[in-house]
Amino acid sequence: MSAYQCAANLLQDKIILVTGAGSGLGRAAALSYARHGASVILLGRNETRLNAVYDEIEALGGVQPAVMVLDLLKADDNNYQEVAETIAAEFGRLDGLVHNAGVISPPLPLEHTTLESWDQLLRVNLTAPYALTRNCLPLLRQAQQASVIFTSSTAGRELRAYWGPYAIAKHGVENVMQLFFDELRNTSHIRFNSLNPGPCSTALRRVAFPSENPASKPTPDQLMPLYLYLMGADSLHENGKQFSAQPDQA
Repeated sequence: MSAYQCAANLLQDKIILVTGAGSGLGRAAALSYARHGASVILLGRNETRLNAVYDEIEALGGVQPAVMVLDLLKADDNNYQEVAETIAAEFGRLDGLVHNAGVISPPLPLEHTTLESWDQLLRVNLTAPYALTRNCLPLLRQAQQASVIFTSSTAGRELRAYWGPYAIAKHGVENVMQLFFDELRNTSHIRFNSLNPGPCSTALRRVAFPSENPASKPTPDQLMPLYLYLMGADSLHENGKQFSAQPDQA
């Protein structure tokens, strides 16, 4: 999929919400979608970073993006409903939703994992994607074809010691994706897939692997072909599947 090439206007007139859009993979996805014609809604907790991505999109000549500031750790159902209502008022629909926002902690045995850390990792990595998808379903149904991408992880597809609540959350994400797919595949034109980006040079990975040389891993920009493929019309037949941007790497 790294060789995937698409038309410059692949996402022309599409409205795509990207969480965790202020940095890392979320920033790269937002910029890539904007370069291919999409109107991107940038959601994250750090307004300064979101505004910087906003400026980058405008500088490259993309459609004016929107910024939505939300701390997923603190968000409740009212907050998610407000996000959906704001998008409905401003755009009327969603053509795509990328669940990229995430948190991680240094690997620890379960017996040394605090309840605070457990709650934080499950709330941001699992509860937020579920809640945001559920509240945005009416918007996704308004699109002719809609794509929801859940960010997975190798830790969410293989059971690995010491990855604790992060792994449990990512296993949960895979199940949430599959449940939405199973429940809506016969009554909806929304497709649901999970994407494991694999190891790449992001701040999130440096928390888990502080001694690793960042230059030894691909940059987020290098992984964007799969993000584009799953969001565009070439993947209309892909639904309920697990994808890996780096299938040869753990």
